[in-house]
Amino acid sequence: MSDEVQDLRLSFEFFPPKTDLGAEKLKTVRSELNKLNPDFFSVTYGAGGSTRDTTKDVVKAMIAEGISTAPHLSFGGDHEETLYEMLDEYKNLGVDRIVALRGDMPSGMGAAMQMVYANELVAFIRDRFGDHFQLEVAAYPEIHPEARNYIEDVRYLKGKFDAGANSAITQYFFNPDCYLYFVEECLKEGIDQPIYPGIMPITNYVKLARFSDACGAEIPRWIRKRFESFGDNNESIVSFGIDLISELCETLLDNGAPGLHFYTMNQIEPTSTIVRNLGIIE
Repeated sequence: MSDEVQDLRLSFEFFPPKTDLGAEKLKTVRSELNKLNPDFFSVTYGAGGSTRDTTKDVVKAMIAEGISTAPHLSFGGDHEETLYEMLDEYKNLGVDRIVALRGDMPSGMGAAMQMVYANELVAFIRDRFGDHFQLEVAAYPEIHPEARNYIEDVRYLKGKFDAGANSAITQYFFNPDCYLYFVEECLKEGIDQPIYPGIMPITNYVKLARFSDACGAEIPRWIRKRFESFGDNNESIVSFGIDLISELCETLLDNGAPGLHFYTMNQIEPTSTIVRNLGIIE
């Protein structure tokens, strides 16, 4: 393996399972994906901290198995002392990386929830824990749905780095040019920290299209039309999805992306096949 390949960072994301069956399945999934030797796994944190305990349970279990794990974290409705206690517990468990997010409010909560922005959370962690944690933040190559304009969103990302973030992980996308242009614009604003592209493998196009419309991730028209042409032929959908995402990843890496972060949806495939297609593991 070349030095260039060795320098690429690979990470996988899980969400906390809601059932005992899902928890058992996740044990198998993480065991198999860990064979790909990722730098770390991340575990998401539900809107307003709604999965706080299950997120922590998954992180504890993975750390106990010797798997490098980064919890997602947001203030949500928690007070500073509650957040401090959680971070202190993570530190004592051996966690050294946090994905620091603004987070989403649970539906129906409205103004009852305190909205604390990611730059404030980063500053809070740095103030309380110094440089113990590697801090990841979110970036949006196609711009956050709530952003007023493109340059404002880039400058907001810079604010997260100025507060002490180490690197960023992007929302998923399917057009490599949007990521490459975004990185160029970030450099113009003085952002030189690594920005890792988030990658979404495709297994269910209908669900993906619905979710993408809601979160502002654009699916190019030609991709939509190709998927729609397969109808209910799931084998063709999965096969085309693997080829499409493998090519996307190759283009990103060829153009200098520092690594890849896969949104696995708690599945082994097609993430495992895509990573192997790229030839970035031994």
